[in-house]
Amino acid sequence: AERINGIVKGEYLDCYKVNSIQEAKELLSQVVHLYNQERPHMSIGNKTPEEIHQTNQKTDRLWKNYYPKNRTLVNQ
Repeated sequence: AERINGIVKGEYLDCYKVNSIQEAKELLSQVVHLYNQERPHMSIGNKTPEEIHQTNQKTDRLWKNYYPKNRTLVNQ
């Protein structure tokens, strides 16, 4: 969820100034459409989420987590 928020803000919303809640809702609706149906995603083989969903494809995990493991006295 954090990643999509950053992408939506950085790639789409930062470029626009909205003047009302209704205008913001309409813009966000367009952004969600672009994100899911037109923007290719590297983590799913440069396909759109819609392509993967429509074809019921199984996706391999192509991304890495970069957070450190929790260190405890047991696993130091």
